[in-house]
Amino acid sequence: MMTTRESRTSIFLRWRLFSAMQRQIGLLVLLLHMVNMVGGQIRYSIPEEMKKGSVIGNVAQDLGLDLKRLRSGRARIVTGENIQYTELKTDKGILVVNERIDREQLCGDVTPCSFSFEVILENPIELHRITVEVLDINDHAPVFPNKDKDKAISFEISESAVVGVQFPLQSAEDLDVGQNALQDYILSPNDNFILKQHANPDGSKYVEMVLQKSLDREQHPNFSLKLIAVDGGTPQRSGTVNIDVTVLDANDNAPVFNQSVYKASVMENTMKGTNIITVNATDADSGSNGFITYTLSKMKGSVADIFSIDENTGTIYVSGQIDFEKDRKYEVRVEAKDQGGLTGTSKIIFEVVDVNDNAPVINIMSFSSPLSEDARPGTTIAVFNVKDADSEKNGQIICSVDGKLPFKIESSLTNYYNLVSDQYFDRESVSEYNLTITATDFGSPPLSTSTKLHLKISDVNDNAPLFDKNMYSAYVTENNSPGVSIFAVSARDSDWNQNARISYLLEDTQVSGSPVSTYVSLNSETGVLSAVRSLDYEQIKQLQLVVKAQDGGSPPLSSNVTVKIMIQDQNDNPPQVLYPVQTGGSLVAEMVPRSADVGYLVTKVVAVDVDSGQNAWLSYKLQKATDRALFEVGLQNGEIRTIRQVTDKDAVKQRLTVIVEDNGQPSRSATVIVNVAVADSFPEVLSEFTDFTHDKEYNDNLTFYLVLALAVVSFLFITCLVVIISVKIYRWRQSRILYHSNLPVIPYYPPRYSDTLGTGTLQHVYNYEVCRTTDSRKSDCKFGRAGSQNVLIMDPSSTGTMQRMQSEKSILDEPDSPLEKEN
Repeated sequence: MMTTRESRTSIFLRWRLFSAMQRQIGLLVLLLHMVNMVGGQIRYSIPEEMKKGSVIGNVAQDLGLDLKRLRSGRARIVTGENIQYTELKTDKGILVVNERIDREQLCGDVTPCSFSFEVILENPIELHRITVEVLDINDHAPVFPNKDKDKAISFEISESAVVGVQFPLQSAEDLDVGQNALQDYILSPNDNFILKQHANPDGSKYVEMVLQKSLDREQHPNFSLKLIAVDGGTPQRSGTVNIDVTVLDANDNAPVFNQSVYKASVMENTMKGTNIITVNATDADSGSNGFITYTLSKMKGSVADIFSIDENTGTIYVSGQIDFEKDRKYEVRVEAKDQGGLTGTSKIIFEVVDVNDNAPVINIMSFSSPLSEDARPGTTIAVFNVKDADSEKNGQIICSVDGKLPFKIESSLTNYYNLVSDQYFDRESVSEYNLTITATDFGSPPLSTSTKLHLKISDVNDNAPLFDKNMYSAYVTENNSPGVSIFAVSARDSDWNQNARISYLLEDTQVSGSPVSTYVSLNSETGVLSAVRSLDYEQIKQLQLVVKAQDGGSPPLSSNVTVKIMIQDQNDNPPQVLYPVQTGGSLVAEMVPRSADVGYLVTKVVAVDVDSGQNAWLSYKLQKATDRALFEVGLQNGEIRTIRQVTDKDAVKQRLTVIVEDNGQPSRSATVIVNVAVADSFPEVLSEFTDFTHDKEYNDNLTFYLVLALAVVSFLFITCLVVIISVKIYRWRQSRILYHSNLPVIPYYPPRYSDTLGTGTLQHVYNYEVCRTTDSRKSDCKFGRAGSQNVLIMDPSSTGTMQRMQSEKSILDEPDSPLEKEN
């Protein structure tokens, strides 16, 4: 039977064997996935301190990628916890400087200096590693570390010092590396001292001042020298420190350490005050010249704050925080100095031992949520990076997904992992998942870190937008202001998020030969239709357009709807009088026989209005009249009739002013003057209307007409003497035939008018016929029917000419009209 100790030993050996097998399997899987996932690795070299925006390289060309692939894959740089020094311009495929790169701050004295990062692309996911090497430039001069820059290096040297004795000088620091680093030391010319340079194992140099000629305190008790440190850059930089040498008497033995190099190991996180190592030096002198004190030489960086030494015993203690992840090795120089000013030096190397004091850190580089429900198994959902600052097994990681969920973790690049789906999804069953990813290291005891992800399963774009109506109708009043809102269409989409985001578009249609966009505009977000310009009902009475609602899916779905915009009329046009025609050169008069009965139709005022509806309803009113008791105007039809029996006392000349108004708000109107002659024959009214005409025309400019009349009469008199004799017989016979007729009238027919836009008030056909005579006492005539109307037209420009006309109105489409009944 095994003892308890043997049993524990057996279990521990089995566990170690099992762990080793797991590591071998993990490394094999990691190598396989690295082959599958790494698309390419490129390396660039750039100088430090490049300006922001400077081009590093063409990533797209070097990786063999298309610019469309960079944009569609949402290419971006992942750096974890590091500063993102670079930026990827996906539109050009180039890598540019994003932040100032200081090689000394980034790498210190480590060469070569470089940093790496990954470029990730999605759909499908790809990872490409890029390494950028930062080249040093000579941007730092050698500097002698001294808190007081004006303070010189002081030496007290005995005059008995033998030739060849060495005095270690303070080393200069140059943050540059390579050729730009510290290259040489120069000592100002003197007869007693020369420089001797030494190389450290890391390639750096330190110098000692060597006595080449014995000192004589009585001749030169003090020396003032300069130590110059130069680098190898172009241009060359240098640093200077003063050396003050005080010559003392008879101390001719310097301290000597028992070891030239000391080595020690220290655990990270060691408590402050812990004793690490004790150094020892001896001096052959006696008395005060043999008393030694220990100091640590000037140390660069943070090393000066980590270690301290007891100047009497030479014991070195921990005075600061030791972190393996920052520095894995420290090198310091220790000095032993006697009372005579002689110094001995030695070097101490501290090796830092790592402990498992850092838990893994999970950084999610890419996470696809929501995930479409039609995603196939093996689809990458998230890419994350896990880092552990510890080393060896303390920094080895294993990742897992908590719970029985349809996901698994696959390794890609070093420290990079993919979260992939393991089966098909059904959004109707499970619409979202809460995932917990845990990363655990192999330290003792192991440390772990978890992060949570919330994954939503999205629907596909399978529903087109639908309008709430099959067709829309809207109204807008003409003469509108440009930009006024007319109507708004509305559609809904039962999809979610971007698939339900609707944009409204106006289809390209034509209205009266012009694009519909010249009349109305459509707000793509709200669906509000607005007028682009002022609309005119008399030109366009209706706009018919097609609006498309399109969602934001890929591919987008859409539907159309027809919108009818009816333009409403405004009363913006006054009536226009078509008859009687207002002439300026002749006087038009309607003749009424004295035997006319009550209700006799004198004439009809005809007017139209291009507006519509009640804006085109016209009414006629008698505004002024020579005798208001004799005539009236039909309110609706514009007919002028007698309202009483005509008598002999009624004046021959009657002047009527008729106003035509529409029914709009406010109403518009037009006026027309109607001249009426009350007589049974034309000779009876000839003199009256001649005077009427002369009174009307000559009152404007009497002198002009007198001169014109005198010229005309003179011309006619001479002409008539010649013409009358030749045609007298012919004219006399024609006039006799007309004189014996029953009613000497000349038929007169108004011009033909037709209905305008269906709003006119005259729907009949009028005909005109005219006869002329040159004899003022005689007239040619034609016989008309018993119910005819008489119209007299007088031309004042010819005093010997009388025009007699008669108009006969034929009612073609209304056989039962009142006029036909009168006839």
